[in-house]
This record gives sequence, structure tokens and C-alpha cells, in this order.
Amino acid sequence: MQSPGEAIRSLRNKLGLTLTSVSERTGLAVSTLSKLEKGHVSLSYDKLMTLSAAFNVDMAELLGPASPAPSSGGSGRRVIQRAGEGYEVETQSYRQVYLATDLLNKLGTPLVVESCARTLDEFIEEFGGLIHHPGEEFAYVLEGEIDFHTELYAPTRLKAGDSVYFDSEMGHAYLKASDDRCTVLAVCCPRKGTSVMMDKIKNASERVAAASPADIGNSSATVSLKGKPRRAATKR
Repeated sequence: MQSPGEAIRSLRNKLGLTLTSVSERTGLAVSTLSKLEKGHVSLSYDKLMTLSAAFNVDMAELLGPASPAPSSGGSGRRVIQRAGEGYEVETQSYRQVYLATDLLNKLGTPLVVESCARTLDEFIEEFGGLIHHPGEEFAYVLEGEIDFHTELYAPTRLKAGDSVYFDSEMGHAYLKASDDRCTVLAVCCPRKGTSVMMDKIKNASERVAAASPADIGNSSATVSLKGKPRRAATKR
């Protein structure tokens, strides 16, 4: 299994694209793209969506092997994942497990997110700002408590069993608000006809890329990006 960074580099090379041409398509700085491929900066949902649009592939292709829709015989697709399965992408602020990655062309992307950052400053240090991506998002708190921040509303505390549905073009962040595990089941649904990347996302990425290599090397924003499949334990 390739890590997301390896998959990005592999697709770019397969399409005969340079880092500069990908930068022009996405608005992400060349230095940011290089660090993403090497796993040296955090890979968030918005960046995955932006890159999948730039490469004209389904986001699932950046996360692992996937199956296209059947060529005939209706639309009866399904995928079952057992407890502990999924594709994990870990940053300092989030541990994300992407689900149903075996299916291409889904209307939404389901994932389980464990929040690790406790303050907005920690979150912004890693991502350069709040997360934005075109479309809508639903989140249901599975365990713990989450402080849900957006750029248009005051922060609100969400507890296990609470949920929120919102326009994900609005900057947002999930922050850990209790000592136990804080996890959310989220479904991200891109909006039809949206552009490759919103200007705000471009600006946020450029701010991160503008940091000097020394600053990035000494900052907690530099992480070892781990993209790996999760498989349920086999009972013996």
C-alpha cells in the first residue's frame, strides 16, 4: 500500500506533470506540494479533494485500491468494512480513518476523526488556518466532547450524541475538549460544479508554504504523515 504522499507523486509522474504545473492547477505552492509528497506536512481533506480534482481522479485513488462502478447491470454497489478497518491518515491535530475507500465516485466521503489539538492556536499552527472545502459536511460525536469552531459562529461544545450539519466552505475545526478520546463520524459531500480550490484555501496554503525551511523544520507543524490501511485483527 502506498502512502497518500507516494500516491500523489505516482499519479503526478504517470500524468507527466511537474510540481509547477500541479501548483498552477491547485494554487498550492510548489514547496507545499513537495512536502506533501514526502510526508513532511499535514494532509487534510481539503488538500486531498483539491489534488484529486487536479489529477481528475476520485479521492479514493489517493487512499488505496478502489473499485469503479459496474459497467452494466444497474447500480447495486456496496462495501462492508469491519471494526478496525479503513485507511488511516494521521497528523498532529487529527487522526483520520477514511471509510469505504474501495468505492469510486461516491456522493460523500465518510471518515472517523479523532481530535487531538486542544487549542485553536495548535490547529492553526499545523494547517495555517481553519479548514475550508467546497460542499457540505455532517458530523456526529461518537465519544468525548468536541469544541466546534467556525469563522462565522461562536465556538460551541458538542457532546457524545450531538451532531452538526454545515456548509464546509465556512472555515471550521474540531478541537479536543475532554480528557478521554474525542471522536467524530463525519461525511463530507462536495458540491457539484465547485471550483478546484477556494481562494481562502489557496491563501492558507500559501501562508504555510511561505514559512522558511528553518521555521518549518523546528515547528510542530512538521509531522511524519502516516497513511496506512487498517485491517481488523484476525481471530485465531
